[in-house]
Amino acid sequence: MAIQRGDIYFVELNPVRGREQAGRRPVLVLSVNSINKLPLVVTVVVGTKGENISRDYPTNVRVSPSESGLPMETIFLCFQIRSLDPSRFSDGPAGQNSHSALERVELAVRNCLGL
Repeated sequence: MAIQRGDIYFVELNPVRGREQAGRRPVLVLSVNSINKLPLVVTVVVGTKGENISRDYPTNVRVSPSESGLPMETIFLCFQIRSLDPSRFSDGPAGQNSHSALERVELAVRNCLGL
């Protein structure tokens, strides 16, 4: 299975510590495809259901089902950047962000990192 930048997967994030997002969650792949092809790690932003967060923040990106292919509105928490082992991606992609949604996520990540 080729993990691609912009794809959305549901992955199990446990075990976690502290305030990290836990459980089976949607994640958006941020790392470039040349990295994703290597047996290293895949860099992602963690998502949650849109209904879980009533207010929008500059560190979050709200994505509609039509933009992601997921069955529900998803908020990508751009301050929750994780590098995951490729073995966590056992199922195929559940969706793929539109180009515009991926650009919004990239901008929010840059904002979180002060870039």
